[in-house]
Amino acid sequence: MPSVAGFIFCPRSSADSAAKTHSIDKYTDMAASKELFLENPLGKDTTLEDVLDGFEFLDDWEERYAFIIDLGKQLPDFPDDQRIEENYVHGCQSQVWLISHYDEDSGKLYLLIDSDALIVRGLAAIILVALNGKSPRDLLATDVDELFEQLDLFRHISPTRGNGLRAMVGKIRDIAAAQAAA
Repeated sequence: MPSVAGFIFCPRSSADSAAKTHSIDKYTDMAASKELFLENPLGKDTTLEDVLDGFEFLDDWEERYAFIIDLGKQLPDFPDDQRIEENYVHGCQSQVWLISHYDEDSGKLYLLIDSDALIVRGLAAIILVALNGKSPRDLLATDVDELFEQLDLFRHISPTRGNGLRAMVGKIRDIAAAQAAA
């Protein structure tokens, strides 16, 4: 569980994956190494249960905002050469980029997201905890809106941030749908 008192997040360790990966569509990163995707702790070492426990433990939204920002610090480095238009997530107040990588051996979709805003990086981390490393069909079956409701996010972020959150999820769902149809 995260160390929420001091907002230092310590993810659980897990065995490293050595799965082979394949690029799948226009959103897929061709330059980032497969290890960058597979080593992402969000959704693997840092779980949805960790995030839910952290939110439950913290009493007020100032502490929760700090927790969200700390989650964003776990995002892996995003390749600079992938900060291009085709990876840009439109509809966000901040600049957001998204790339994916499909592992044919496991049938799982791995994601990387980055933003220029700390709070958005944290919101992206919550999305990754919920969706990263799932099969495209499982990803499409995940009710992210229910998660956002459970965390009470939309009442505590601006409408434009909420639209950006929906835009990130929408783009991820498009990637998963394209892979599921392949």
